[in-house]
Amino acid sequence: MLDHGDRHRRRMTMRTVGGLAFLLDLQQPTVLDDGDALVLQDGRLVWVEAAPEPLLEIRAPDDHALKRLIWHIGNRHIPAEIGADAVYIGFDHVLAEMVRGLGGSAEAVERPFRPEGGAYAGEAAGHHHHGHSHHDHAHPHDDHHHDQAHAHD
Repeated sequence: MLDHGDRHRRRMTMRTVGGLAFLLDLQQPTVLDDGDALVLQDGRLVWVEAAPEPLLEIRAPDDHALKRLIWHIGNRHIPAEIGADAVYIGFDHVLAEMVRGLGGSAEAVERPFRPEGGAYAGEAAGHHHHGHSHHDHAHPHDDHHHDQAHAHD
């Protein structure tokens, strides 16, 4: 169970909710999405779940007003998850006041965060391609007794 920041990884010792320790060792940084699975070298699967985290749920009285709020949020270069009728950002009381000052609502919520990857992000900053044929494989790691994993769609 990982929050947004911990789901963007390349190499890290991880521990499952059940206590199993393993080494994640990928060729490049990858975003682990909610519902992905990591395949350990022995074939076991480790399910990735997005952990709830404190966010602001931003809404507006109409579509045009929501678009304006999205523009202002994007102008600050912060991660944002854009839904059909709401935008979610990390909790920030200053941005909450800005949104309210622009006529929107900003309510504190706790839920998994799945922000957009961004136009310039590529794989390293949030855009994860599913259905690819190339898989990143773990490299031997002999100084600890950890299982190793690679990302698997």
